[in-house]
Amino acid sequence: MNVIKTDNGIKIKGVTDLDLAQTLDCGQSFRWVENDGKFSGVAFGKKAEIYFDGDCLCIENTTAEDFENIWKSYLDLELDYGKIREDIKNLHPVLRDACAYAPGIRILRQEPWEALCTFIISQNNNIKRIKGIVQRLCESFGGKIDDYYTFPSAENLAGLSPEDLAPIRAGFRNKYIIDAAQKVSAGEVDLEKCRKLPYDKAREELMKIKGVGKKVADCALLFGLHRVEAFPVDVWMKRALDKLFPDMTENDFGPYAGIAQQYIFHYSRMHPELFE
Repeated sequence: MNVIKTDNGIKIKGVTDLDLAQTLDCGQSFRWVENDGKFSGVAFGKKAEIYFDGDCLCIENTTAEDFENIWKSYLDLELDYGKIREDIKNLHPVLRDACAYAPGIRILRQEPWEALCTFIISQNNNIKRIKGIVQRLCESFGGKIDDYYTFPSAENLAGLSPEDLAPIRAGFRNKYIIDAAQKVSAGEVDLEKCRKLPYDKAREELMKIKGVGKKVADCALLFGLHRVEAFPVDVWMKRALDKLFPDMTENDFGPYAGIAQQYIFHYSRMHPELFE
């Protein structure tokens, strides 16, 4: 990759296997807003506008230093997704089709607390409503950067009550958010430790939190801690496994199961006729 400074940010040449809509607006993260191909949002306390100009990935309101320290990792630009697709597409004919349909999906490397909290909010919810709740959470309890808001830390939320969260309109999830904040801020649940624990132990660590079951734990591990062996199973994925992969289980997708899951998830949502 070749990073070029511009008047208001940077351009990066040589980025492949990245589609911003497929990656930023596919249900991994709930902080990005798209306007005419440009995605605006905040990650790790930094705001940015990200878009493609021809074959250049452009990131406005950032520096080359922040690209190296934040955005290169956040967008997972150093992982060879082309090679991974070659490895996983032969597992099943439908997976081959799914890989070909959306080759621009990458797994975001989000801040672990934000990923955990937003997927607690995601339970029994839809993407539009999740985005609204997350936005209200940030506006109410995060820090302000111009017209953007940072994600509130576990420490900031730990001293609140579920009633204090009533304005974000998350309903029954409020008590789970507070429990998660208290356990993470107190070190009772160690998110960084979950990067290196055996996978099952890492999942058990997250499931100490009220309201965090297997699916939410797997999402937090995949999208917040880049445990790409995680294979979250929600309603869509259960349908896909039952209908499209009847002879396979989540354990059959190998070391990059989470990446395979994203290809399958997107492909299934965009092809409802497969389930008729």
